[in-house]
Amino acid sequence: MTINCKGQLINLSIPKIMGILNVTPNSFFDGGKYNLENEILARVEKMLAEGATFIDIGAYSSKPSAEFVSEKEEIERIVPVVQLILKNFPEALLSIDTFRSEVAKACIENGAALINDIAAGNLDDKMFEVIAKYNVPYIMMHMRGTPQTMQSMTHYDDIIKEMLFYFSEKINKARSLGINDLIIDPGFGFAKTLEQNFEVMQKMELFQMLELPLLVGISRKSMIYKVLNSNPEEALNGTTFLNTIALTKGASILRVHDVKEAVECVQLWNKMNV
Repeated sequence: MTINCKGQLINLSIPKIMGILNVTPNSFFDGGKYNLENEILARVEKMLAEGATFIDIGAYSSKPSAEFVSEKEEIERIVPVVQLILKNFPEALLSIDTFRSEVAKACIENGAALINDIAAGNLDDKMFEVIAKYNVPYIMMHMRGTPQTMQSMTHYDDIIKEMLFYFSEKINKARSLGINDLIIDPGFGFAKTLEQNFEVMQKMELFQMLELPLLVGISRKSMIYKVLNSNPEEALNGTTFLNTIALTKGASILRVHDVKEAVECVQLWNKMNV
C-alpha cells in the first residue's frame, strides 16, 4: 500500500509517523509554543531526526469550541511556515491540516505534499476539486458539524456502520474525480463521546474493508487523560498504549506529538510481525 508524495512513493505497509506542528496560539496541547522561526525549525529538525515521515502543520485549532479563524489569517499563519521549513528541510514531506480549499491550494503551491482535512470536504465544497487538480494524497477524517458544534452531534444508531457509509460516500466522490491516494482517519474526539471513541478503537479493524490506509490521531487526547484523571501533559504513556493497540488493528500512520515514542512502538510492532 503506497502513496505518491511529490513523486516519492511512500510504502505504508510499514506504519509511518506523522509529527504534529501546531502554529496556533490555542491548540489543546502545544498551542503557542512554536511561533518563532528558530523554535519551528528546532521542532521540525527534532521530529525528522526521531523518524517522522510526515510533518503535519495546523494553523486553525480544531479542539472542541475552538475560536473561529478567518481564511485569510489561516493562510497568513501557515504559508510562511511551509516556506520556512522547506527552505531549511527541502526533502520534508509536509501535510497541511486544513478544511479550506484555498489554504490547501496555497500550501500545495508552496511545496506541501498532502492535505489532512478534518471535514473530508464537508466544510468546503471545493476541496475535492483542489485535491484532484493538484493530485496530492488526501486524508479524510470522520466528523460531524464544525469544531464549534461537533460535541453536540454525538447521537448514532450504529456508529461503525454510519462511519463506514460516510467513508464509502467520500471515497466514491473522490474516485469519480480521479483522486488516487486516499487515507481515512476515524476522527477520535470529533463528534464522539468518550465511550464512542473506545468503541471505534475496539472495532477499528472493520475499517480495513475500505482497503485504504488508516491514520490514527489519539495523541494526548481527552479520551486518554479523562480515563486516567490526568491532563494532556501526563498522557504520553496512555498515548503510547493506544498507539500500540491501533497498530494491531491496522493503523498505517500514527499522528503524534511525541515522535520518538511512536517510532519505538512501530519498531517493536514490526519485530513482533516479522
